[in-house]
Amino acid sequence: MRLNALAGMPELGLSVVTGHDELERTVRWVVTTDLLDPGRYLTGGELVLTGLIWRRSADDSETFVRALARAGVSGLGACEARSGDLPPDLVEACRRHRVPLFHVPPELSFAEVTEHIVRHLSTARASDVTAVLDRHRQLVAGAGLDPVLEMIGRDLGMRCWVLTPSGRLVSGSSPLDPGTATALATTFLTARRLPCTRAGYSVFPVDEQTTSRVADWFVAFEGRYSDWPEERRALAGELAAVAAVERVRLDDRLSPEGRIAQELVRLVVTEGKASDILPRLEVTGLAGAPGYVALAAAAHGALRPAELRSVIKELLQGPAAPAVGVVDDEAIALVPADDSDLTARVRAAVQHLSPALTDTRLTVGVSGAAPVEGLRGAVEEARFARRLAEGRPGQGAVVGHEELATHVLLLASVPDDVRHVFKVRLLDPLRSYDQVHKADLVRTLEAFLQCSGSWTKCSELLHVHVNTLRYRIQRIQDLTGRDLSRLEDRVDFFLALRLG
Repeated sequence: MRLNALAGMPELGLSVVTGHDELERTVRWVVTTDLLDPGRYLTGGELVLTGLIWRRSADDSETFVRALARAGVSGLGACEARSGDLPPDLVEACRRHRVPLFHVPPELSFAEVTEHIVRHLSTARASDVTAVLDRHRQLVAGAGLDPVLEMIGRDLGMRCWVLTPSGRLVSGSSPLDPGTATALATTFLTARRLPCTRAGYSVFPVDEQTTSRVADWFVAFEGRYSDWPEERRALAGELAAVAAVERVRLDDRLSPEGRIAQELVRLVVTEGKASDILPRLEVTGLAGAPGYVALAAAAHGALRPAELRSVIKELLQGPAAPAVGVVDDEAIALVPADDSDLTARVRAAVQHLSPALTDTRLTVGVSGAAPVEGLRGAVEEARFARRLAEGRPGQGAVVGHEELATHVLLLASVPDDVRHVFKVRLLDPLRSYDQVHKADLVRTLEAFLQCSGSWTKCSELLHVHVNTLRYRIQRIQDLTGRDLSRLEDRVDFFLALRLG
């Protein structure tokens, strides 16, 4: 249908405010949005409906309308929810960008506008457009994602799910087994381009343009999207847009609980008073735990602090929600201690995310359990472990508290040039000899120390005669001037090998 037909519907009472000479434009779709910049969710030809919730200043009108013009929408229908009027800056922006503007009577809901337009669209698209109509109704009612996905699965036979990069199910039209959810998350994280199809499922990002993949959600559909008609592909984009709104709505940074968690973390880091910390532990639901574990994380690259906070909350999903705050671009989390190996859990989760960390390096440190009086110490332990993780290879590195009580802590505190000289003086003679003579002195040394100097065990481990082993050990001692029967020299070799 054309815009002039829309203007001629007396039952709607829409009035043309600007763009009278543009009413021959064709409307192929209807979109309701409250995003300031909805351009990435528009494909052209839409009638956009908005209640102007995004408007905070006159400059916002320019940003919003410019995005519509660039996307090639057919027109805009608007009404300010409180006054029922249209701000002059919106009218001027529509005139400047040649976007036809309709005033929607305040007593008329956007669902009614959508319903009238649906009746005039082609019957070939009726089922999908009706789904969009229902989606708008559900969204206006604030029912969340569950009814929308259930309706799409029930009425259109399109089973679909919204998931996080860790494979956690946010919502779905039907149950999804954990194995499939994990496989879909892996597909989302490893795909070179999105959307993509793999193993009979199509995967769409929710907010690919503005959110790092490890912090985004994704929508998975059953079937191959390349086989769908245009309307169904558009519906997939619409559902992604709804999921993006829901993800923002569930972000608790601005909620009372989120602000208190931020205050709690800042108080612990700055050695706040116990009288200030304890009430905030109560509000966040962490009070009364026998102990607490702290986690510190930092990202170098494209991952922003707010996204890092979101990633850490996702990594720590469990029975008790963590308290997470950001201090100096470092995310700090506090969780109740339990019997599980938190370091192993976090390491596995970071390893899962690693394929999507192409433009980001994520380092994480995990403390040991501490009582409420030791929260500050736990946080410092986690932060030190995280700094130690910076020296580890890979896009994602995790160091737990258990590594801080070993020689690793000592080695980490030694300057790089000293470590290099120490390693070169002890190991380079052996490596040079191995290279020239095709010997195996370095491996023999490692095995000898691993067997605590036992000739029998070491010869069995290396599958060589004990006399061959004795010859090799003597050669090691001759080349380095050290005596492997002395504890001090064994310790030096052990540390040199650990330095690599």
